[in-house]
Formats: sequence, C-alpha cells, structure tokens
Amino acid sequence: MKGLSKDSATWHEVGEEGDAQRVDNYLTRLMKGVPKSHIYRILRSGEVRVNSGRVGPAHRLKIGDRLRVPPVRTAERSAVAPQPRKVTPRLADRVIHEDEALLVIDKPAGMAVHGGSGVSVGVIEQLRLERPEARFLELVHRLDRETSGVLVIAKKRSALTHLHAQLREGRAHKYYLALAKGVWAQGRRSVKVPLHKYVLANGERRVSVHADGQAAHTIFRMQRLLPGWSLVEAELKTGRTHQIRVHLAHLGSPIAGDDKYGDFELNKALAKTGLKRMFLHACRLTVSHPLTESPVTFESPLPSELSRFLDTQSQSDAPAI
Repeated sequence: MKGLSKDSATWHEVGEEGDAQRVDNYLTRLMKGVPKSHIYRILRSGEVRVNSGRVGPAHRLKIGDRLRVPPVRTAERSAVAPQPRKVTPRLADRVIHEDEALLVIDKPAGMAVHGGSGVSVGVIEQLRLERPEARFLELVHRLDRETSGVLVIAKKRSALTHLHAQLREGRAHKYYLALAKGVWAQGRRSVKVPLHKYVLANGERRVSVHADGQAAHTIFRMQRLLPGWSLVEAELKTGRTHQIRVHLAHLGSPIAGDDKYGDFELNKALAKTGLKRMFLHACRLTVSHPLTESPVTFESPLPSELSRFLDTQSQSDAPAI
C-alpha cells in the first residue's frame, strides 16, 4: 500500500467500497502483504484510529470515515526485482453478465468459491488476480466446490448489502438441477427438514438431519425421468449448507456423484460410465437488481459433461441403480 512504509502515519478516507466493512478486513485489503497478526496488534495498541478514536477489529466503517494507519516497516527489497506473477485467465470466458454493480459468472465444477481448507486460490481470489484494477469484488453467495453454475459477485459494497438483504428475506430465487437416484412418483415435493452442521475430526464440514437443526425448505420438481434416475429442479427457499444434497439423501434419492452424502459404490460405477463429478448445477437465479430494483434473471445451461451423461442414460435399457 502506498505510503505505509514512511515514518509518519497516513490517513485514508473511506469510500463506498469500505462502507459497512469491518475495519480488520478493510485493513487486510489495504495493507497487502502485512500479516493479519500485525494488523490485530496495531488495532489492539490503538495505533489505528477512526475519526481520531480508537476502535476494535469488529468496528464497522462508514463512507467518509477518516482512517489513521500507522507506518509499517517492510523488509528491504531484494537487489533483483522479482518477476511479476503470471496470471492464467481461468474465468474471463465464463462471464454471464456484467455491469457497474454486478459480475455474474458460470462457475466450473471443481473450483472452490474462495481459498482455504487446502485450496490456495478460489473463484474470488482468481477474479482479483485477473482484475487487479477492480476496487471491490466480493461473493454475494456461495456454491459447493463440485457444484457448477450461476455465481454472483458484487462490484460495490452497496450492491453486496442489497443482495444479502434479498437472500435473508427470501426475495432471491435460486434454482438447481440435480440427478437423483430412483424414480419419483410425484411431480412436486416440498421438503421441510431441519439441518444441523458439524465438523469432522479432519476439519471437513458435514450436515445431518436433526430435530434441533436450522429450518430448511426445498421444493423439488420433476423435470425428466430416466432408467433408474430422476432429473429434478430444486428451488431453495432457505440457503443452508449442503441443503439440496442432504434433503435428497434423506429422501433416499442421493445425488449422482455426491462424494459426501451419496451412494459411494454407485458413484464408482458411474465414474466408469463417464460421470466424474457430482450432478448438481445452479441453473438459474432471479433477484432485484441493486441499482434499478427491477427483477433480473441469470441462467447457465447444463454443462456438456452432464448433458452427455444424460444422453447415455436415456439410451440405456436397464436401470442404472
């Protein structure tokens, strides 16, 4: 960050990109390369001030706040300048929609939405690498690593808070396509089953059906019958972790290729026939645009590998289960 290695503190005026953001997160973005432990130390010591007053890490900034940042000593640069990091474009051709407030991409399966848990670069980190000029890029919602489809990123903090409110209040409509084991007799199922999150010894997140869990509601609609399978559309009325996956498994119809809640022996057989990923795709999202308040719908077609697998199952005479 410019000015941080000088002997005197620097003052910054918070713009829209920092509105309602925690000061520790704002400083992390502002002071690129400075360890978080150091950021928390200068907050605890009172060296960071907002409008001349001391603040804690959880303090929320507002547009127009004056932020005092103390000088940070950095190691002397090597005599040999480092080579600039080469960024391989991975998401540039996956943009569904873009305007001054929103960036919507068709997330590929196998890519986490953010780094962590053994993943160094997720979607949001990759976008920031590909778009170094962007002042603000934040995930509006999340998709599981193995889920493909519509993912919305906010380019303004006001857009982020606007869309988060829609998600909380149930005004955003999210739809997925899933291939469920078995043949459904009903065309529509409304599933209201509470879900409980827990963590395994290895740190992995899991979800189970539990009476004391959080309320979770999914509406499933039959789209297509295949031998031994049902292609269903899932409409999320709540947004719990792994909600669609756990609800379908609870019904006895786990998603094809699901490595957490699925039929593991069946998954091995499916991999030999061409399905090497979970058959879950975020196909459509409808929200009110944060700038115009008009409804907008973003769509993603079924990926080619999933379409091909459906074709092979349609041509099969025997059930796949």
